Amino acid sequence: MELNNILYVEDEPDIQAVARLALEMVGGFTVTICSSGEEALAQFSTAQPEMMLLDVMMPGMDGPTTLGKLRELPGALTIPAVFMTAKVQPDEVAYYKSLGAVGVIAKPFDPMTLSETVRAIWEEHGQPATR
Repeated sequence: MELNNILYVEDEPDIQAVARLALEMVGGFTVTICSSGEEALAQFSTAQPEMMLLDVMMPGMDGPTTLGKLRELPGALTIPAVFMTAKVQPDEVAYYKSLGAVGVIAKPFDPMTLSETVRAIWEEHGQPATR
């Protein structure tokens, strides 16, 4: 199964714009961008994501809290989640993975390789198991 739909939760408009270009124009993905955890919860069923990218540090509901709330929604439990953050010390990465993230992408990210990174994580963790 190929990855098409991505839900991206990021509060910074500049980063949203760069990521949209990187993921849509370079990667060919369909991206639903949400500026907050609350917006992500509201948009989840409409977006029908196959992967979720979440900023860690956001005002209000942070990335880990957003992921926890998203996991309570129907159909969200098995969707791979990836945190995007500048906090990538080994203990921090281990913490994000303990929350159920399948990967962590360091910020600032390279717009030219972001899609490749996302696709590699998808190929390793995102494809549904063959029955």
